[in-house]
Amino acid sequence: MDNITLCRRFFSALEANDLAAARKLCARSFEGSQNGGPSMNVDTLMQFTGAVHLIVPDFHYENTNCTANDAGFVEEHDVCGTLPNGETFKLVVCVVAQVSDGKITALREYVDTGAAAGLLKALRPT
Repeated sequence: MDNITLCRRFFSALEANDLAAARKLCARSFEGSQNGGPSMNVDTLMQFTGAVHLIVPDFHYENTNCTANDAGFVEEHDVCGTLPNGETFKLVVCVVAQVSDGKITALREYVDTGAAAGLLKALRPT
């Protein structure tokens, strides 16, 4: 599978909350990070995604743009949805991924944390 197809399948699985399908597209050695923060493994990424879907049932991507390169892909997209308080949000995100043997080995996500404040607050346990 080429890197564009891998990218589309991965983000489609995340958008649909099909965490088993998304997990299958990642290498066992997968490492991810958000805004250069602590490294997360695939389990942590899937737990985070599941938590987002619990509070944002209409979670979806808009304005997707994926560019492949020899090492993987870069995906720019808007993450959109409605928070439990009824507030809608739209986060502009850039994801840089490394791919080896048809699996995502590393994923670095960059997002404006100020724009994500409402989502991050809703994710905190009360």
